[in-house]
Amino acid sequence: MNYDYLLYLGIILLSTKLMGMLTRKAHMPQVVGALLAGLLLGPACFGVIHDTAFLDQVSEIGVIVLMFMAGLETDIQELKRSGKASFVIALLGVIVPLLGGYAVALFCHAGSDTLSADLFLQRVFIGVILTATSVSISVETLKEMGKVSSRAGTAILGAALIDDILGIIALTVITSMADSSTNILLVLLKILGFFVFAICAGILFSKIFGSWIRHYPNPNRRYVVISFVFCLFMAYCAEEFFGVADITGAYAAGLVASLSRKRDIIYHDFDTVSYMLVAPVFFASIGLKVVLSSMSSDIFIFTLALLITAILTKVAGCGLGAKFCRYSTRESVQIGVGMISRGEVALIVANKGSSLGLISDNLYAPIVVIVVVTTIVTPIFLKLAFQKKNKTVQAG
Repeated sequence: MNYDYLLYLGIILLSTKLMGMLTRKAHMPQVVGALLAGLLLGPACFGVIHDTAFLDQVSEIGVIVLMFMAGLETDIQELKRSGKASFVIALLGVIVPLLGGYAVALFCHAGSDTLSADLFLQRVFIGVILTATSVSISVETLKEMGKVSSRAGTAILGAALIDDILGIIALTVITSMADSSTNILLVLLKILGFFVFAICAGILFSKIFGSWIRHYPNPNRRYVVISFVFCLFMAYCAEEFFGVADITGAYAAGLVASLSRKRDIIYHDFDTVSYMLVAPVFFASIGLKVVLSSMSSDIFIFTLALLITAILTKVAGCGLGAKFCRYSTRESVQIGVGMISRGEVALIVANKGSSLGLISDNLYAPIVVIVVVTTIVTPIFLKLAFQKKNKTVQAG
């Protein structure tokens, strides 16, 4: 049996904390330090740690825990009020990047007709990759700044949740055109079924387990364990039975748990587990996935153009949607910036496209670069967006 994973965990935990302390001194979110630690430890720099299946699984638990905690912190009443606005923000946050990605692929002549799919589908798929939003990075940054329950923070969470669904629909439509075995109607029904399932599961959890657990001594600890079980159960069911991202199921579980009187106790215990193990591994694992290979000048230009488009289209699309819904200009910028990060969602979409012949190997490296760069710049931009507001308030 190989015990390298024990050494890897120790190195990751130590390096992410040290780098987090350094970035905090530089007035940047600590999550940036964890991401940079992953880059330094991975094959892109020193190659100390090699990505393993164990680290992948721990990082997946990390993102699930982060999204569950985001659900716990979400103000349900504010989420209801911003529901319509979140839909508009998410819709424009999908359409604008989709068009932008296609345009870049078209002008840079990206794609290859040697693949099984035609050139048009390949270029549209580049746009589909840009529609992805990984809100985990924004959630951690908002938590650090105490802004999760702000108007902009709630809108980001709501829009990201809807963005996932719209992204799944867009992915399904494109992949079904390349894979005739995919039934679009069935996928849409599954997505609708998940929300019905989540509501029913939430009601049962609140009533049955809430009353059952109170009859036992020291119910607080048991409620935390049962809440975690519910979180994992919802994440599994979302992915396995409904084709919805597991983090969406975890977020839904967090929303249900947020209605409990034990909310603060649950959050405190989850925060300890997150800080101590799973969150550092998740953030470091993103950097560990970066492998720098020789890139031609054409691919370099395509990567740079796609990166700029990835950032600007999310800020413009989501910011414009927020402005339409009567958010202030500052809040619109905050919302747009909070949706920049692509994270693991874009990698999952890219892997799906690769398996179906929708994306060639030489285009995979630019996607990884976009994931890493947008993940690193999002917390920096987000803190700057909120800092400006704070300074204005203090000046007043």
